[in-house]
Amino acid sequence: MSLPILERAADWPQVLTARAAEAEVEDLAMAEAGGAWDAWKRATGELSPEAVVHTIAESGLRGLGGAGYPVGAKWRDCVSQRDPVRYVVANGFEADPGAQLDRVLMERDPHLVVEGLAIAAWAVGAEQAIIAVSSSAPAAGERLNEAIDEAVDAGYIGHSTAGPSLEIEVRELTGSFMVGEETVLLRALEGARAQPDQRPPYPSRSGLWGKPTVVNNVKTLASVPWIVANGAGAFNSLGTAEAPGTTLLQLGGAVKHPGVAEVPFGATLEEVIDGPGGGTSASLKALLVGGPTGGFLPADALDTPLTYEALREAGALGGSGTILALDDSVCLIELATLMTRFLSDSASGKTVPDRIGVRRLSELGAALTTGHVRPGDAELMTALAADIHDAALSGLEADAGNPLLSVMRDFAPEFEAHAERGECPAGVCQPIRLAGAVTS
Repeated sequence: MSLPILERAADWPQVLTARAAEAEVEDLAMAEAGGAWDAWKRATGELSPEAVVHTIAESGLRGLGGAGYPVGAKWRDCVSQRDPVRYVVANGFEADPGAQLDRVLMERDPHLVVEGLAIAAWAVGAEQAIIAVSSSAPAAGERLNEAIDEAVDAGYIGHSTAGPSLEIEVRELTGSFMVGEETVLLRALEGARAQPDQRPPYPSRSGLWGKPTVVNNVKTLASVPWIVANGAGAFNSLGTAEAPGTTLLQLGGAVKHPGVAEVPFGATLEEVIDGPGGGTSASLKALLVGGPTGGFLPADALDTPLTYEALREAGALGGSGTILALDDSVCLIELATLMTRFLSDSASGKTVPDRIGVRRLSELGAALTTGHVRPGDAELMTALAADIHDAALSGLEADAGNPLLSVMRDFAPEFEAHAERGECPAGVCQPIRLAGAVTS
């Protein structure tokens, strides 16, 4: 069962959860009663494909999978290719093992995802589309297949003469964290080894089976029907000028109300934690923002607005969309090391810094937690993270150093306690002694 959708502030708009927040959308009739497929009718009945692409570009919609790339630019690049065979792929793999944001939409309102994908495919001239989901979320795949069958029976999609020809397939994949990266996802769909590709060329020019391919996150595509139905200007008025619209965040850890919240861009982290999250259940030490490749932010960074640029400047990133509130019982060094080891185990190994560098980075973190730090390890950690970033073939690889570096930067006393005195302020790391403990 997916996580609950949390109550939002009264003045926060609903783009993604208008139907799902009320109740799980059980079938097509229930979805249509809430406006499902109205945008598809408008797009295919009143607008041209070019007009839809223009509307998405003018809306300012950016990718909600973490990178924040302008969606309209990606669609236009795909349309500009001469190859008549094109594909659209909805990335619902959700590689972060703790994240359920895409899953919430796919399970509670699958018609929203399918409709958004259908509009995208029609707009860029693709007659085949794929929704990639993780095999660990079978309910999502089942709900999507049910929605696709209902949409075909209703004549919205398929090979009916009543509308554009479009075939949508749900593909369940297995794999590591890296499969969430778009080029790795495409190789996995082809049945090839799941490794990232050198870019350029980008998938919009040479993607699935070498054909122009639009890859968008499930949340991104789920935003499309609202934009087509309400117009680019209406969407552009939400959020901020740099990041219009809303996104989904998953709140966990020391918050009173864990779950998934729809939040407008520009809201501060404090508004998110105190609003949908209901505040913290213990004294807040840090926020882990962005999942395994995210960063730890101190409690005094709660005024950081939720935008791609502001989060990156603060030392975190949008990433998977998860926010974990942490109290004083958590050792940030230990947690950062655990995350880095996870990234090492998930690494594609295509480049030497990725194959060896991330593993070495996790070993340096482990040395901090066991009292085996050597002089110069902190400097080596910084240099390694830089090398990994510069040689990375994907954003997931590039940001592998974020967890440990953010602790080093924003939680210097805790880092220095481990590195210089062999102490763990939280009393978690062994055999390091608890800070302040009496030793014989």
